[in-house]
Amino acid sequence: MTNDRMMAQMSGRDGFIAALDQSGGSTPGALRLYGIPDTAYSGDAEMFRLMHEMRVRIMTAPAFTGDKVIAAILFEGTMDGQVRERPTPSFLWEERGIIPFVKVDKGLEPEKDGVQLMRPMPELDVLLSRAAKLGVFGTKMRSVIHLPSQGGIAAVVGQQFEVAAQIAEHGLMPIIEPEVSIKSPDKASAEAILLAELTRQIDALPDDRQVMLKLTIPDIRDLYLALTKHERVLRVVALSGGYTRADACRRLAANHGMIASFSRALAEDLRRSMSDAEFAAAMARSIDEIYRASTVKV
Repeated sequence: MTNDRMMAQMSGRDGFIAALDQSGGSTPGALRLYGIPDTAYSGDAEMFRLMHEMRVRIMTAPAFTGDKVIAAILFEGTMDGQVRERPTPSFLWEERGIIPFVKVDKGLEPEKDGVQLMRPMPELDVLLSRAAKLGVFGTKMRSVIHLPSQGGIAAVVGQQFEVAAQIAEHGLMPIIEPEVSIKSPDKASAEAILLAELTRQIDALPDDRQVMLKLTIPDIRDLYLALTKHERVLRVVALSGGYTRADACRRLAANHGMIASFSRALAEDLRRSMSDAEFAAAMARSIDEIYRASTVKV
Protein backbone atom coordinates (compact mmCIF):
# COMPACT_ATOMS: atom_id res chain seq x y z
CA MET A 1 0.00 0.00 0.00
CA THR A 2 1.07 3.59 -0.65
CA ASN A 3 0.71 4.49 3.03
CA ASP A 4 3.00 1.62 4.03
CA ARG A 5 5.66 2.94 1.68
CA MET A 6 5.17 6.46 2.96
CA MET A 7 5.37 5.26 6.55
CA ALA A 8 8.63 3.44 5.88
CA GLN A 9 10.11 6.54 4.23
CA MET A 10 8.91 8.88 6.96
CA SER A 11 10.26 6.73 9.75
CA GLY A 12 13.59 5.69 8.30
CA ARG A 13 14.92 7.93 5.55
CA ASP A 14 17.54 10.63 6.10
CA GLY A 15 16.43 14.07 5.02
CA PHE A 16 14.01 16.82 6.02
CA ILE A 17 10.49 18.13 5.48
CA ALA A 18 9.87 21.19 3.31
CA ALA A 19 7.17 23.50 4.69
CA LEU A 20 5.26 25.06 1.78
CA ASP A 21 2.19 25.94 3.80
CA GLN A 22 2.22 29.71 4.24
CA SER A 23 -1.37 30.84 4.70
CA GLY A 24 -3.18 34.18 4.64
CA GLY A 25 -1.24 35.92 7.38
CA SER A 26 2.24 34.87 6.32
CA THR A 27 1.77 34.89 2.54
CA PRO A 28 2.45 38.62 1.90
CA GLY A 29 5.76 38.40 3.76
CA ALA A 30 6.78 35.30 1.82
CA LEU A 31 5.95 37.02 -1.46
CA ARG A 32 7.89 40.14 -0.47
CA LEU A 33 10.92 38.01 0.33
CA TYR A 34 10.54 36.38 -3.07
CA GLY A 35 10.54 39.81 -4.72
CA ILE A 36 6.80 40.42 -5.20
CA PRO A 37 5.66 43.62 -3.42
CA ASP A 38 2.18 44.07 -1.97
CA THR A 39 1.36 46.48 -4.80
CA ALA A 40 1.84 43.72 -7.41
CA TYR A 41 -1.51 42.08 -6.64
CA SER A 42 -5.01 42.90 -5.49
CA GLY A 43 -7.05 40.58 -3.29
CA ASP A 44 -6.52 37.12 -1.84
CA ALA A 45 -7.20 35.20 -5.04
CA GLU A 46 -4.38 36.92 -6.92
CA MET A 47 -2.08 36.69 -3.90
CA PHE A 48 -2.58 32.92 -3.62
CA ARG A 49 -2.16 32.49 -7.37
CA LEU A 50 1.26 34.12 -7.16
CA MET A 51 2.10 32.01 -4.12
CA HIS A 52 1.12 28.84 -5.96
CA GLU A 53 3.38 29.82 -8.85
CA MET A 54 6.26 30.19 -6.41
CA ARG A 55 5.54 26.83 -4.83
CA VAL A 56 5.31 25.12 -8.22
CA ARG A 57 8.73 26.55 -9.08
CA ILE A 58 10.12 25.09 -5.86
CA MET A 59 8.44 21.70 -6.32
CA THR A 60 9.68 21.36 -9.89
CA ALA A 61 13.28 22.41 -9.16
CA PRO A 62 15.68 19.56 -10.06
CA ALA A 63 17.01 19.20 -6.49
CA PHE A 64 13.53 18.99 -4.94
CA THR A 65 13.24 15.21 -4.79
CA GLY A 66 12.83 12.48 -2.21
CA ASP A 67 16.59 11.92 -2.13
CA LYS A 68 16.89 14.69 0.48
CA VAL A 69 13.36 16.06 0.92
CA ILE A 70 11.38 13.33 2.69
CA ALA A 71 8.06 15.18 2.71
CA ALA A 72 6.38 18.51 2.03
CA ILE A 73 3.66 20.29 4.01
CA LEU A 74 1.13 21.96 1.73
CA PHE A 75 -1.34 24.79 2.15
CA GLU A 76 -4.90 23.55 1.55
CA GLY A 77 -5.14 25.50 -1.71
CA THR A 78 -1.87 24.00 -2.91
CA MET A 79 -3.13 20.50 -2.08
CA ASP A 80 -6.24 21.18 -4.16
CA GLY A 81 -4.20 22.67 -7.02
CA GLN A 82 -2.09 21.10 -9.72
CA VAL A 83 1.56 20.85 -10.71
CA ARG A 84 2.28 20.08 -14.35
CA GLU A 85 -1.39 19.15 -14.85
CA ARG A 86 -1.38 16.63 -12.01
CA PRO A 87 -2.93 16.97 -8.54
CA THR A 88 -0.20 18.32 -6.28
CA PRO A 89 -0.10 15.33 -3.85
CA SER A 90 0.12 12.91 -6.77
CA PHE A 91 2.90 14.92 -8.42
CA LEU A 92 4.93 15.04 -5.21
CA TRP A 93 4.67 11.34 -4.42
CA GLU A 94 4.65 9.73 -7.85
CA GLU A 95 6.98 12.13 -9.69
CA ARG A 96 9.28 13.30 -6.90
CA GLY A 97 9.09 10.62 -4.21
CA ILE A 98 8.06 13.22 -1.61
CA ILE A 99 5.35 12.48 0.98
CA PRO A 100 2.49 15.05 0.97
CA PHE A 101 1.13 16.57 4.19
CA VAL A 102 -1.45 19.36 4.51
CA LYS A 103 -1.79 22.21 7.00
CA VAL A 104 -5.26 22.00 8.59
CA ASP A 105 -5.44 24.75 11.21
CA LYS A 106 -7.33 27.97 10.46
CA GLY A 107 -5.06 30.34 12.31
CA LEU A 108 -4.73 31.45 15.90
CA GLU A 109 -6.93 32.84 18.63
CA PRO A 110 -5.83 36.07 20.35
CA GLU A 111 -3.18 35.57 23.04
CA LYS A 112 -4.52 34.48 26.41
CA ASP A 113 -2.58 33.14 29.39
CA GLY A 114 0.67 33.49 27.46
CA VAL A 115 -0.38 31.30 24.50
CA GLN A 116 -2.42 31.31 21.31
CA LEU A 117 -4.72 28.36 20.79
CA MET A 118 -5.94 27.27 17.37
CA ARG A 119 -9.19 28.70 16.07
CA PRO A 120 -12.15 26.30 15.77
CA MET A 121 -12.07 24.02 12.72
CA PRO A 122 -15.73 23.12 12.05
CA GLU A 123 -14.97 21.81 8.56
CA LEU A 124 -12.02 19.67 9.61
CA ASP A 125 -13.63 16.29 8.87
CA VAL A 126 -14.48 17.43 5.34
CA LEU A 127 -10.89 18.57 4.75
CA LEU A 128 -9.48 15.35 6.17
CA SER A 129 -11.69 13.20 3.97
CA ARG A 130 -10.63 15.17 0.90
CA ALA A 131 -6.97 14.95 1.85
CA ALA A 132 -7.15 11.19 2.32
CA LYS A 133 -8.78 10.75 -1.10
CA LEU A 134 -5.99 12.83 -2.68
CA GLY A 135 -3.32 10.55 -1.22
CA VAL A 136 -2.12 12.86 1.53
CA PHE A 137 -0.24 11.06 4.31
CA GLY A 138 -0.64 13.46 7.21
CA THR A 139 -1.48 16.89 8.56
CA LYS A 140 0.09 19.79 10.43
CA MET A 141 -1.47 22.26 12.87
CA ARG A 142 0.17 25.14 14.73
CA SER A 143 -0.32 26.82 18.10
CA VAL A 144 2.03 29.41 19.63
CA ILE A 145 3.51 29.66 23.13
CA HIS A 146 4.80 33.07 24.21
CA LEU A 147 5.32 32.69 27.97
CA PRO A 148 6.17 29.86 30.42
CA SER A 149 2.56 29.56 31.56
CA GLN A 150 1.76 26.14 33.00
CA GLY A 151 -1.96 26.46 32.37
CA GLY A 152 -1.59 28.02 28.95
CA ILE A 153 0.88 25.42 27.71
CA ALA A 154 -1.25 22.58 29.09
CA ALA A 155 -4.21 24.01 27.15
CA VAL A 156 -2.18 24.23 23.92
CA VAL A 157 -0.94 20.65 24.17
CA GLY A 158 -4.35 19.34 25.22
CA GLN A 159 -6.03 20.97 22.23
CA GLN A 160 -3.35 19.64 19.86
CA PHE A 161 -3.77 16.06 21.03
CA GLU A 162 -7.56 16.28 20.99
CA VAL A 163 -7.51 17.33 17.33
CA ALA A 164 -4.78 14.77 16.58
CA ALA A 165 -7.14 12.01 17.69
CA GLN A 166 -9.75 13.29 15.22
CA ILE A 167 -7.13 13.32 12.46
CA ALA A 168 -6.01 9.78 13.26
CA GLU A 169 -9.58 8.55 12.80
CA HIS A 170 -9.21 9.43 9.10
CA GLY A 171 -6.06 7.32 8.82
CA LEU A 172 -3.79 10.39 8.62
CA MET A 173 -0.58 11.12 10.57
CA PRO A 174 -0.85 14.30 12.67
CA ILE A 175 2.09 16.65 13.06
CA ILE A 176 1.60 18.47 16.36
CA GLU A 177 3.20 21.94 16.31
CA PRO A 178 3.18 23.87 19.61
CA GLU A 179 5.65 26.55 18.53
CA VAL A 180 7.57 28.35 21.28
CA SER A 181 8.22 31.88 20.03
CA ILE A 182 11.92 32.66 19.65
CA LYS A 183 11.00 36.10 21.07
CA SER A 184 9.75 34.63 24.34
CA PRO A 185 11.37 36.41 27.31
CA ASP A 186 11.92 33.02 28.99
CA LYS A 187 12.03 30.54 26.14
CA ALA A 188 13.96 27.85 28.05
CA SER A 189 11.38 27.72 30.86
CA ALA A 190 8.51 27.53 28.37
CA GLU A 191 10.27 24.64 26.62
CA ALA A 192 10.74 22.77 29.89
CA ILE A 193 7.01 22.99 30.63
CA LEU A 194 6.22 21.99 27.04
CA LEU A 195 8.45 18.91 27.28
CA ALA A 196 6.62 17.74 30.42
CA GLU A 197 3.17 18.27 28.86
CA LEU A 198 4.13 16.55 25.60
CA THR A 199 5.59 13.59 27.47
CA ARG A 200 2.44 13.21 29.57
CA GLN A 201 0.16 13.25 26.54
CA ILE A 202 2.36 10.94 24.45
CA ASP A 203 2.64 8.40 27.27
CA ALA A 204 -1.17 8.27 27.38
CA LEU A 205 -1.60 7.52 23.65
CA PRO A 206 -3.07 4.15 22.68
CA ASP A 207 -0.54 1.47 21.80
CA ASP A 208 -1.49 1.62 18.11
CA ARG A 209 -1.21 5.40 17.78
CA GLN A 210 1.74 7.56 16.73
CA VAL A 211 2.18 11.28 16.24
CA MET A 212 4.85 13.54 14.85
CA LEU A 213 6.11 16.65 16.61
CA LYS A 214 7.19 19.96 15.05
CA LEU A 215 9.03 22.00 17.65
CA THR A 216 11.07 25.16 17.95
CA ILE A 217 14.79 24.36 18.17
CA PRO A 218 15.35 24.36 21.95
CA ASP A 219 17.72 26.59 23.89
CA ILE A 220 18.95 23.57 25.85
CA ARG A 221 20.75 21.20 23.52
CA ASP A 222 19.05 17.80 23.03
CA LEU A 223 16.14 18.80 25.27
CA TYR A 224 13.78 16.69 23.14
CA LEU A 225 16.11 13.72 22.64
CA ALA A 226 13.92 11.35 24.68
CA LEU A 227 10.91 12.26 22.52
CA THR A 228 12.83 11.35 19.35
CA LYS A 229 13.23 7.84 20.78
CA HIS A 230 9.66 7.41 22.07
CA GLU A 231 7.85 4.48 20.45
CA ARG A 232 4.71 6.58 19.91
CA VAL A 233 6.58 9.41 18.15
CA LEU A 234 7.21 8.77 14.47
CA ARG A 235 9.52 11.75 13.96
CA VAL A 236 10.51 15.02 15.65
CA VAL A 237 11.03 17.90 13.26
CA ALA A 238 12.21 21.45 13.84
CA LEU A 239 10.72 24.71 12.64
CA SER A 240 13.01 27.61 11.77
CA GLY A 241 10.84 30.05 13.71
CA GLY A 242 12.28 33.24 12.25
CA TYR A 243 15.95 32.28 12.49
CA THR A 244 18.00 32.71 9.33
CA ARG A 245 18.83 29.47 7.57
CA ALA A 246 22.45 29.62 8.74
CA ASP A 247 21.44 30.12 12.37
CA ALA A 248 18.62 27.56 12.22
CA CYS A 249 20.94 24.96 10.68
CA ARG A 250 23.66 25.63 13.25
CA ARG A 251 21.17 25.17 16.10
CA LEU A 252 19.56 22.12 14.51
CA ALA A 253 22.89 20.35 14.00
CA ALA A 254 23.40 20.42 17.78
CA ASN A 255 20.15 18.52 18.45
CA HIS A 256 20.35 14.79 17.81
CA GLY A 257 17.31 13.02 16.41
CA MET A 258 15.66 16.20 15.10
CA ILE A 259 15.32 16.96 11.40
CA ALA A 260 14.28 20.21 9.75
CA SER A 261 10.84 21.33 8.63
CA PHE A 262 11.77 24.80 7.42
CA SER A 263 9.64 27.31 5.52
CA ARG A 264 11.12 30.79 5.33
CA ALA A 265 14.64 29.47 5.90
CA LEU A 266 14.21 27.09 2.97
CA ALA A 267 13.20 29.85 0.55
CA GLU A 268 15.16 32.82 1.87
CA ASP A 269 17.54 33.03 -1.12
CA LEU A 270 14.92 32.49 -3.82
CA ARG A 271 13.84 35.43 -6.01
CA ARG A 272 11.25 35.68 -8.74
CA SER A 273 13.73 37.53 -10.95
CA MET A 274 16.17 34.62 -11.03
CA SER A 275 16.70 32.69 -14.22
CA ASP A 276 15.71 29.02 -14.08
CA ALA A 277 19.38 28.07 -13.73
CA GLU A 278 19.94 30.57 -10.91
CA PHE A 279 16.79 29.42 -9.13
CA ALA A 280 17.77 25.75 -9.44
CA ALA A 281 21.25 26.45 -8.05
CA ALA A 282 19.91 28.45 -5.11
CA MET A 283 17.35 25.73 -4.36
CA ALA A 284 20.05 23.05 -4.44
CA ARG A 285 22.28 25.01 -2.05
CA SER A 286 19.40 25.50 0.40
CA ILE A 287 18.41 21.84 0.27
CA ASP A 288 22.00 20.68 0.77
CA GLU A 289 22.54 22.96 3.77
CA ILE A 290 19.31 21.92 5.50
CA TYR A 291 19.94 18.25 4.70
CA ARG A 292 23.38 18.42 6.35
CA ALA A 293 21.99 20.00 9.50
CA SER A 294 19.31 17.30 9.64
CA THR A 295 21.69 14.37 9.17
CA VAL A 296 25.16 15.42 10.38
CA LYS A 297 25.08 16.19 14.10
CA VAL A 298 27.71 17.80 16.29
